[in-house]
Amino acid sequence: MPSLQEIKTFFAENGYYLARGVYAPAEIAELECEIDRIVGQNIRLKDAADKSWKGEAVDRLKVGGTFFTHTHQVHYYSARWLQALLHPAFLDVAEAILGPDIVLHHTKLLQKPAEKGAPFPMHQDWSYFPTVKDTMIGGTIAVTRATNEMGCLRVYPGSQKLGRLSHSDGQEYSEFMEKNYPLERATIIEAEAGDVLFFHYLTIHGSMPNRSSQVRKNVLVQLHSGQDRVEPGNGHVDSRLVLRGWSHVASQAYCEAH
Repeated sequence: MPSLQEIKTFFAENGYYLARGVYAPAEIAELECEIDRIVGQNIRLKDAADKSWKGEAVDRLKVGGTFFTHTHQVHYYSARWLQALLHPAFLDVAEAILGPDIVLHHTKLLQKPAEKGAPFPMHQDWSYFPTVKDTMIGGTIAVTRATNEMGCLRVYPGSQKLGRLSHSDGQEYSEFMEKNYPLERATIIEAEAGDVLFFHYLTIHGSMPNRSSQVRKNVLVQLHSGQDRVEPGNGHVDSRLVLRGWSHVASQAYCEAH
């Protein structure tokens, strides 16, 4: 495994880092069972629906009939998933990128069904939950394999250096994104179950449809530095849970707000 300094340097240059084998096969098998349980519970409670993105950017991909399952806050359902977020190997890589103070913003289950798994147009994540210091990163935990055929993530290395781009949420059409960062030319990041792809929320990324015969399951973990906070007025779910170190912005009012 590369040193923490090598991880930090690679991430700073490329805006992403694929950490191999963060979770052992036995661990990821347990976590997959919990994912299936969450999906099953939502179906039983009639709280499951197609969460596919809508808009001109999606329409231009011409992939009608695709969909995906999306559930926020898996650690609200499962203690085992909360333990996974505290895994030393996971947090060691996060610390190499963010520093010693690591705060959880939210988690999100993303499941692309076999053959009809929806794509994600190229986009940045910042507009959904902007932070004051732009320290927000995502860590996509591969619960199953994530191959090109299964619609794995694609990124444009170094694109985080562009900063915040307008019309970059992946749902509205952007001529700039379509001409300069087309989905088909992005770098394909295949992963094995137990790997974690970390990426900056300014890194341009997206994914093709899942056309394989296998379901692709992953959990996205959004983290930011304990020196940072989400910009005031943002309505996205926000855990504000310190996973390592300290929150330097916490106050009684801050903690009671969510």
